Amino acid sequence: MKLAIMQPYFFPYIGYFQLLSSVDKFIFYDDVNFIKGGWVNRNRLFLAGSIRYVTVPLVNASSFDKINQISSKLSESWIDSLNSSLYQSYRKAPYYKEVISLIDAVLRSSDGTIGSVSKASIVKTAMYLGIEKNFVMSSAIYGNQEKSSSDRVIDICKLEGCTEYWNLPGGRVLYDQAQFQEQSIDLRFVDVKVEPYPQFSPEFIPGLSILDILMFNSPEVAKKMVRTGTLNE
Repeated sequence: MKLAIMQPYFFPYIGYFQLLSSVDKFIFYDDVNFIKGGWVNRNRLFLAGSIRYVTVPLVNASSFDKINQISSKLSESWIDSLNSSLYQSYRKAPYYKEVISLIDAVLRSSDGTIGSVSKASIVKTAMYLGIEKNFVMSSAIYGNQEKSSSDRVIDICKLEGCTEYWNLPGGRVLYDQAQFQEQSIDLRFVDVKVEPYPQFSPEFIPGLSILDILMFNSPEVAKKMVRTGTLNE
């Protein structure tokens, strides 16, 4: 059984979805400390002629709080401002209307925490692409918050009975292959691939939010792009 564990990110880049599509079960790591300046509440889009961050406003966010404890501040004025920015920059994109509907469904479906907002952005995007996956929140089931770092990841893997733990390329500096092998778990990584696609930028910009891909590609084509990520040890 293939397993991945990741913090919920706000409409993450395609590599996140390539990881998601490669495993049998996907666990949202929502009861770990929030990292300011990370990807939990923001991502990048091509807006007003340059790369800009779209950042979900938060209420008193602290790196001492868990992701599932931090409230988002999704006011109507912020949503209107976001919609205006997206309209100005993407209104001529072929799938603008469909993606705006997806974004609206995400922003209006959470329980108010940033963990819920970001989880919804991933789950609803997967549904939009026709990718079915077994999703779990780490806060809801494992009861091992006292463990940290790779020890907790390995404990979750053992509780799930998984034989392969998958991660994004950045995990190579976080995890020790030998530590996983000692527990009879294969540590593997997705080889992220981003094929060029039409954008409004004069030069192709890889690694933007999945929203940029969805603006220019049908769900069927975007799903194929997600599945071009290859699997490496």
